[in-house]
Amino acid sequence: MSTVAIPGDPPGGRRALAVWGTGVSVYFVAVIFRTSLGVAGLDAADRFHVNASALSTFSILQLLVYAGMQIPVGLLVDRLGTKKVLALGAVLFTAGQLGFAFSPSYGTALASRALLGCGDALTFISVLRLGSRWFPARRGPLVAQFAGLVGMAGNLVSTLVLARLLHGIGWTAAFAGSAAAGAVVLVLVLLFLKDHPEGHEPEPLPHQGAAYVRRQIAASWREPGTRLGLWVHFTTQFPAMVFLLLWGLPFLVEAQGLSRAAAGELLTLVVLSNMVVGLVYGQIVARHHGARLPLALGTVGTTAALWAATLAYPGPHAPMWLLIVLCTVLGACGPASMIGFDFARPANPPERQGTASGITNMGGFVASMTTLFAIGVLLDATGDDYSLAFSVVFVLQALGVSQILRLRRQAARRERERLVASRVETLHVPA
Repeated sequence: MSTVAIPGDPPGGRRALAVWGTGVSVYFVAVIFRTSLGVAGLDAADRFHVNASALSTFSILQLLVYAGMQIPVGLLVDRLGTKKVLALGAVLFTAGQLGFAFSPSYGTALASRALLGCGDALTFISVLRLGSRWFPARRGPLVAQFAGLVGMAGNLVSTLVLARLLHGIGWTAAFAGSAAAGAVVLVLVLLFLKDHPEGHEPEPLPHQGAAYVRRQIAASWREPGTRLGLWVHFTTQFPAMVFLLLWGLPFLVEAQGLSRAAAGELLTLVVLSNMVVGLVYGQIVARHHGARLPLALGTVGTTAALWAATLAYPGPHAPMWLLIVLCTVLGACGPASMIGFDFARPANPPERQGTASGITNMGGFVASMTTLFAIGVLLDATGDDYSLAFSVVFVLQALGVSQILRLRRQAARRERERLVASRVETLHVPA
């Protein structure tokens, strides 16, 4: 079956892959820096002499900055283009990683993670925008999933390489040495990245101040596809993000009695599963758009069932086979969250893609931030009762599913209307 080309669709090709690869390399490094605390949580607690609540504040502040920046970043990308925003992001997250390496106190370390989160926030929306400018629209789901796959590769580097450096050469050398990767990708962006192919320049947007910003946000939010995308991202992403970003290693070591090495292997399994599932989900969604919601809800349901089985296991520790299955399924959370962008993308015209993606991307990070905080508070309040603390996952999943079910029909109707209008427009394009 032939695919109808959308008028003005970018051509893709090798040049697109090279430019997009440059942009994705920035996101790759940002994820390494973002997740570096996940393998250093226990070390950070010892280094800065803090309890569980204070430790969770590192990740909460980082995610608070990240989530709060998403709509401004979407607006910046729509107005300034990808190259400038990615270059700024690389400068900020590299400075944050260096600051974290040399922080003498808890307060300066917090400030460094906030700076890192600010730079990190500038990357993913930029990469999504870069993909939509360089690749045909029909490739959108695959391009988004491959971006997520590269992010998981960054998580894998953090889990395998940075963890070994941390315990081999020490805190300062490991974090400062990793910051060199930020300088490398900054140079690549400045030398090789281009916002769009020749002949596909976007229409210039006149500066309209605060009124323009309000219209962009309001128009994106009015689309039910944008709101559905946000709630899909909210409900699917956070269980794995919380596990990898901070609480997975303490849970496996302190609650499940595993060694650090065994816990590290299970964290690696989450990342590897994410990479494999991302490829599968990307192919399925690209070919069958109707599979988006079943995949997302199926991932949520399976994740909830396995967390319930793990936390309610009658013995002192869950068996290894159950932890392996749990970590394998947690790997599907990231790819499922990318489906949120596949609801927001077709609901908005090109000039609002960055804004709509920013709104969508807030979902999972708000959920992650809330869960990180709640787990830390509950651990301190209950004397490290991980079963009770991790039960907060079910509360947020229930909230997200209720909103997805509320919005799904309205979003589907609007998407059908846009598809019909697009086909009519295509038929009337002169040969």
